[in-house]
Amino acid sequence: MRRPPARPHPRHPSVSVVIPARDDAAALERCLTLLARQSVAAYEVIVVDNASTDETAEVARRHGARVVHEATPGIPQAAATGYDAARGDVIARLDADSRPGRTWVSRIGRRMADPRLDAATGTGRFYDLPPLLGRPVALVYLGAYYALCHLALGHTALWGSSMALRRSAWERVRDRVHRDDAELHDDLDLAFVLGPHARIRLDPSLDVGVSARSLHGLAQLRRRLDRAVRTLRVNWADQPPWLRWRDRFDRDRATSRSSSTRTAA
Repeated sequence: MRRPPARPHPRHPSVSVVIPARDDAAALERCLTLLARQSVAAYEVIVVDNASTDETAEVARRHGARVVHEATPGIPQAAATGYDAARGDVIARLDADSRPGRTWVSRIGRRMADPRLDAATGTGRFYDLPPLLGRPVALVYLGAYYALCHLALGHTALWGSSMALRRSAWERVRDRVHRDDAELHDDLDLAFVLGPHARIRLDPSLDVGVSARSLHGLAQLRRRLDRAVRTLRVNWADQPPWLRWRDRFDRDRATSRSSSTRTAA
């Protein structure tokens, strides 16, 4: 028997899912198929066609996604264009090769129902590695990413393959992200501009499958490392890490004092 279509959760914030994609029709097909099977429906799915020469836009339309075109190549520009177009209370982000589980949108809504959070970020597993390696390799890779970026940021990083951002938070920083620099990691750049006062939660339940293609070959690894260094250099020029950690400690002290005052009252 055919399952009835899912509906948005009436008590959770509405969730727009943004997927930047360039020449990734095959992976996008699988991602959108999984989004169509969600236990709770997204408010909308936006595919940003980033100057594709394949059937990326056609695949998106066939699955009922709203297609937004971005002619300037580069994930930072494409992702920002998608966030600008989103109309939901929460902007969730997947990559074209992400494979979300059936409750991914529901978990995004549940996590972001906490009004204190600005953003949430998830974890993953490599589905195109041997079964016994996919989860451990991803754990090492993402563990190192989150740990090292936390030191650089003064707070939790964002991971573009599975993350969510309150739309009001995006509107606050949209003019500060470096969307015109294609050689930055857009998710890390966004985490930087949100700043040490932002509240970002790492939520392991926001788990998705991802391709390990970005780790294939020394050239890919070198490119990702170069982009990481560039992202750090650009953002540290605005606020070096020691000032970010100072602001983080100031925020934590203010929060602690506020909690103590409420308790005493």
